[in-house]
Amino acid sequence: MNEKLIYIGLGIFGILGPIAFPDYVMQMAVLWIMVLMATTWDITGGQMGYNSLGNITFFGVGMYVSAAIQVSMFYDLGEFTASYGAIKPVFTETQYYTGLILGIIAAGIACAGVALLLGLCVFGLRGPYFAIGTLGIAVAAREVAGTIEVIGAGAGIAMPFLPLPIEYRSLFFYVLCFVLAVLAHVVIRWLFKTQFGLAANAIRDDEDKAEAMGIPTLRYKQVGWAIAAFFMGCTGAVFGNMVGYIEPLEVAFPVATFGIFMVAMSLLGGKGTLWGPVLGAIMFHVVKEATWTYLLGFQWVVLGLILIVNIVYFQQGIMGWLQTKYPEKFGIVVD
Repeated sequence: MNEKLIYIGLGIFGILGPIAFPDYVMQMAVLWIMVLMATTWDITGGQMGYNSLGNITFFGVGMYVSAAIQVSMFYDLGEFTASYGAIKPVFTETQYYTGLILGIIAAGIACAGVALLLGLCVFGLRGPYFAIGTLGIAVAAREVAGTIEVIGAGAGIAMPFLPLPIEYRSLFFYVLCFVLAVLAHVVIRWLFKTQFGLAANAIRDDEDKAEAMGIPTLRYKQVGWAIAAFFMGCTGAVFGNMVGYIEPLEVAFPVATFGIFMVAMSLLGGKGTLWGPVLGAIMFHVVKEATWTYLLGFQWVVLGLILIVNIVYFQQGIMGWLQTKYPEKFGIVVD
């Protein structure tokens, strides 16, 4: 497989896509978010065999951390989110961009820290117990966020408005999403070319033997989850600003949509591979947008059928199936 051509093709699409399809810039921005979600989920879900259903937790936490920082740097957060409209703030360009940059960075760091702490508890679980445990964390985080008044509770919080002409708004967030997806891919590619990749695969194949050989499995699992959490937190910060309004159920912690989509995309493309989650995310998002547009009312049926076919006939995913059928094209030597 010629990776150079893939990188060139994705790079051309990433740069020229908004120019070629100006009416779909926001949808393409979400596409890069989907790619990032699938690739970061695969760090633990595919490479380590720990299928988390709670990575969406970091998406929401990052969103709220960023919002709190962006507002509290210049205004009282409690008054900003007060239901009676205590203040009507206006953010200057300098205030907005300063708050946004610091908010994105803080969101990533905070989520990595949360992942390290949670990892001490949940990585004592394995298999379906780990999956259900992480799902419980996501649901709990959503409910807790809905009770905290200072961040708007269930009523939500309006984000500062981007100080750019409306026609440039989508392009601005598209660039942020594209850059984050590229950074995540570069980091993950580098990560699994190091000793970390060998240790992660050893944990997936037989964790007890890996531990017996002296591999500090808990440390590797925590680091992998923290890296995924960092990028999910940064993405949540960007998405919150892109949407313009944060509330816990559908935007910050969309467990039933984005939370499941990232797992489905990785499985569709082929988990445990570098390009599988990318391929799965692109295919899944294109089908999702097409069905939402042309088959409204049947979109969940179509997506459900895709998952059924994937699980029944392509359990190794598209990349896994291609590697099995055409091993020579992937540099795999079969004796």
